[in-house]
Amino acid sequence: MKTGFVGLGKMGMNMVQRLLNGGHAIVAYDRTPETVKKAEEKGAEGAGSLGELVNGLEKPRIVWLMVPAGRPTEDTLMQLAGMMDEGDMLIDGGNSFYKDSMRRAGELKKRNISFLDAGTSGGIWGLEAGYCLMVGGDRDVFDRAEPLFAALAPENGYAHVGPHGAGHFVKMVHNGIEYAMLQGYAEGFDIMNAKREFNLDLHKIARLWNHGSVIRSWLLELAENAFSREPGLDSVRGYVEDSGEGRWTVAEAVENDIPAPAITLSLLERFHSRRQESFGAKVIAALRNEFGGHGVLKKP
Repeated sequence: MKTGFVGLGKMGMNMVQRLLNGGHAIVAYDRTPETVKKAEEKGAEGAGSLGELVNGLEKPRIVWLMVPAGRPTEDTLMQLAGMMDEGDMLIDGGNSFYKDSMRRAGELKKRNISFLDAGTSGGIWGLEAGYCLMVGGDRDVFDRAEPLFAALAPENGYAHVGPHGAGHFVKMVHNGIEYAMLQGYAEGFDIMNAKREFNLDLHKIARLWNHGSVIRSWLLELAENAFSREPGLDSVRGYVEDSGEGRWTVAEAVENDIPAPAITLSLLERFHSRRQESFGAKVIAALRNEFGGHGVLKKP
């Protein structure tokens, strides 16, 4: 199956490689020509523009997008839609907001262009291990694109999860859960790191927990890797970004009156990590001094 692929970042390039390994022909485009050349070196056919990519595909065309959510995805989809014909298909594999995907599907349907929202998990390890794909859209459209999903995913690693928007909705909740899991591991290792008198080997403990423990996981395997390289994580700054899915998950929980304290607090902790010195913490320290005479640490 010859497929167009737009967006050759850390995940996109590896996905192209995995599709090529699976016997698919790929026409690849990225805004950076040097990146397109790298895709060509892997066996893809490079395109110098979106128009060139579209013209390089046989009808009915399929184009997969792996570009940042929001305006970049919106602009790219609309540009492609203007060049494509009835019966063609667009797949958004990025982390788009599911309501945007529902709207886009409706707009593309007016042009008789099919659309799938494919929530994609696997990160930089997907080339080797495969990508977990959560796909929303019409079932017959999913069936047409299924050879691509089969090439990208490990065994039992892809599914049609519902109508338009469902794929990105499920991926959104997936990432919300990820926030809470990461926070749980972070707090546990933080507590152990603070117990100085035991001089705990965190790498050894992470490795131990990955054998038979009820909290073993791929994330814990990655923790084991990180601690093996740098036991104290001394070169890592405790600054944690978020890419939006956690915020959307919390907002969805509020909208549906669903208590989600673990996910919500894990999101707030990410905000907290970005503040070198919280004014709120200063207020608390000052008030404790005012009402209880508790000591206040002064700046040098």
